[in-house]
Amino acid sequence: MFWDKPIDLALNNLKKRVHAPVKLVLWDGREIDLSDETQVTVRLKGARAATAFAHPSLLTLAEAYIEGHADVEGDVNAAIRSAAALSRDGSRPMFDAHGTARHTRRDDREAIHHHYDVSNEFYALWLDPRMVYSCAYFRNEDDTLEQAQLQKLDHICTKLMLKSGEKFLDIGCGWGALVMRAAEKFGVDATGITLSENQFRLATERIRAAGLQDRCRVLLLDYRDTPGEGVYDKIASVGMFEHVGLDNLPVYFGTVRRLLREKGLFLNHGITSSDPDNGAVGLGGGEFIGRYVFPRGELPHLHRAVHDMSTQDLEVHDVECLRPHYAKTLAFWSANFERNLEAAVNASSERTARIWRIYLAGCAYGFEEGWMSIHQVLASKRTRPGRTALPLTREWMYRA
Repeated sequence: MFWDKPIDLALNNLKKRVHAPVKLVLWDGREIDLSDETQVTVRLKGARAATAFAHPSLLTLAEAYIEGHADVEGDVNAAIRSAAALSRDGSRPMFDAHGTARHTRRDDREAIHHHYDVSNEFYALWLDPRMVYSCAYFRNEDDTLEQAQLQKLDHICTKLMLKSGEKFLDIGCGWGALVMRAAEKFGVDATGITLSENQFRLATERIRAAGLQDRCRVLLLDYRDTPGEGVYDKIASVGMFEHVGLDNLPVYFGTVRRLLREKGLFLNHGITSSDPDNGAVGLGGGEFIGRYVFPRGELPHLHRAVHDMSTQDLEVHDVECLRPHYAKTLAFWSANFERNLEAAVNASSERTARIWRIYLAGCAYGFEEGWMSIHQVLASKRTRPGRTALPLTREWMYRA
């Protein structure tokens, strides 16, 4: 019973500091209500779980759940909001400094394997039928996820002004949805690259099944090893530069510069830090993501991305913030995951499903709150004087 008094003191202090719709049920049957209303019940299985609440952060609370020391019953969104309230005691900064992570080819391959190679069946449970694992584009509040993802693919292709016969590269192509759409609807010769073996295999199967193999392909390749100079008319990168690392951004954008023809267009679609100093999400959220979901991931602020693009002769023409779109996208993914929770466990493991359950719901909340953002940045390669052949206005981006 050594733990009883410290735990009682910590939990009583917590009740005084925090108002959240949470009922804590201790392993000895005692119950502690953190408000008059209960939307979430947390069942603590022992003293180890209770210590997570002594000085709670998004990391310690997540770990108690992930490791099975606590179970959560009720609405997962209310659980995430409550975890944020528990963690926000005023002593922790909203943003933490990024550590410097190594980004060798081997390190990046291992990080991608950790995140994307859970199983294709796992991702298919909560993504749209095309398995587009990036922020959707909602033209209307009541668009379905499938509609919004197709609109996103077309929005990218339209921004890039893709034309029949052009050579198009998608860096970090996922399961191939963008290269397939670009080849099928816009008539380009499309190449996608990925480090995920699962994505490579399924994308190749889908391309063959659609009969697009003569003008569409996916390669298992590190972006740094993509051969050629001035090979592609247009390049897109969607949800990729989050994996690159802050110190490697010049290498990443320099690779785009090498591969892109003069005056060719490049669209970078990626998550950005809301901190002008490129900090990670605070309250323990960034630590959780780095440890359990995105190893070695680092988010640059928009100004850092634009600066490093500019140093590589990539002239920025347009920037579009999609933060509200990603909050909606993640809400769809999280709801799909909740409906398929048992199947997600079967397609991975209990522990993995717990990680992803709180990751998806947590990110939906984080984007809604503005803890991080996401931007599409359209640029062109300009190493010589002259004007890129773009219209004078941006009307072309929004034509039906």
